[in-house]
Amino acid sequence: LVSGSRSSKTFKPKKNIPEGSHQYELLKHAEATLGSGNLRQAVMLPEGEDLNEWIAVNTVDFFNQINMLYGTITEFCTEASCPVMSAGPRYEYHWADGTNIKKPIKCSAPKYIDYLMTWVQDQLDDETLFPSKIGVPFPKNFMSVAKTILKRLFRVYAHIYHQHFDSVMRLQEEAHLNTSFKHFIFFVQEFNLIDRRELAPLQELIEKLGSKDR
Repeated sequence: LVSGSRSSKTFKPKKNIPEGSHQYELLKHAEATLGSGNLRQAVMLPEGEDLNEWIAVNTVDFFNQINMLYGTITEFCTEASCPVMSAGPRYEYHWADGTNIKKPIKCSAPKYIDYLMTWVQDQLDDETLFPSKIGVPFPKNFMSVAKTILKRLFRVYAHIYHQHFDSVMRLQEEAHLNTSFKHFIFFVQEFNLIDRRELAPLQELIEKLGSKDR
């Protein structure tokens, strides 16, 4: 899949949930309900399951999906074509992770997305934040970390829709992108994980996707 011209740096390796684990079972459950086509139902917390665990499994899944979607258009998202990380003319994002880069910096979209995906991957790989073993409790700050991850992943969708949708259509990927984004939005709405203001760059699309499903 990865062509020579493509920056393999931005295209992160898929994060796998270990087979046989409870999280793997949850992921399979999510995939099965998604297959039914009812996305509102697919995002609901399965009966008797732990909310943190459900959010963790889905966050990993969204990271993998967005990673793959962005991977298909990296050759169109360059320092020259996207000198700033934006979602249309009204929204521009500056990067800070609070540890290595404390003061937000202005950078190109590919650079920003590379920082973002690397940062997300580091959080997902941190066993103290995203425990993969059964019985290991989630930390007290888990929900706020998950919210930050999802808020930042949303920005990649927003950038793709605003700056690269023509490329997505040329690649005939729009159905895949729309389904992935709709799943993401229904999930964050179900558990109130992203502030409405953060969703503003794609508000019209969100309303359109939601109204089709009522």
